[in-house]
Amino acid sequence: MPSSSPIDKYMSYYESRTFSFGPWSITKAVKYLLIANVGIFVLEYLWGYELIQLFGLTPALVKKGFIWQPVTYMFLHGGLFHILFNMFALWMFGCEIERTWGTKEFVKYYFLTGIGAGLITFVLSFNSHVPTIGASGAIFGILVAFAVMFPDRLIYLYFLFPIKAKYLVIFFAVIEFLASFRHTSDGIGHFAHLGGMIIGYLYIKTDLRIPASLRMSRYVSQFRNLRHARRMKAFNKKMEEKQRLMERVDQILDKINQVGYDNLTKEEKKILEQASQILSQYSENR
Repeated sequence: MPSSSPIDKYMSYYESRTFSFGPWSITKAVKYLLIANVGIFVLEYLWGYELIQLFGLTPALVKKGFIWQPVTYMFLHGGLFHILFNMFALWMFGCEIERTWGTKEFVKYYFLTGIGAGLITFVLSFNSHVPTIGASGAIFGILVAFAVMFPDRLIYLYFLFPIKAKYLVIFFAVIEFLASFRHTSDGIGHFAHLGGMIIGYLYIKTDLRIPASLRMSRYVSQFRNLRHARRMKAFNKKMEEKQRLMERVDQILDKINQVGYDNLTKEEKKILEQASQILSQYSENR
């Protein structure tokens, strides 16, 4: 069984290198997510608050059948700083994750954490009429994924200051967390979006990225290895007992040569009988 998987080798290779911040080229899913978010932000500016009322996450409306809102709220933003931070983080960290996982898995993870954060918002503010907007849940999930995958990656902030990815991600998370408290009245960054971080962390740590069939195969393999180890342990124990028995038989045979069979104790005669039975079974099996 190999000591590490291809993805482990990939991550190990990149962990040993130093990069300036951000990817050199944008990946497919990240590009389309940026276009969608920026395009809808322009529509917000042109259409106004009605767009937020219809597509933002308003728990009271979700209960009335606006079931699309836990998805659509992710593409709305409350201001220039809000969308700039989210899209910068998406570009900076999302491209690396998409390259590592692949586009399909990255998109699934993005929506899982974003929708999950929306559902947590819905549960924690069940009767609220205040809309929540922003991709913060999905962005938090991406930050967690990057920190887990590349904790010691050196990133040159502003091309000058080296900082490990895990510390930079913690810094960004704290900034967004504090910002959510300052803007709870306009729904920009509800603190329940931190649920995106929890969902993302659990998703990665429980290996849910691995297809169920492969997980089952791994568990079956582990079970077989454990069963084989137990069998080998039992076999080795039996062989040790047999070895000790044969050593005792040699001692008894030496005694017979010296004093004769009749002078053996009952225990010694019993040991000879056991050894005789074992040798008979061995001959029959052959």
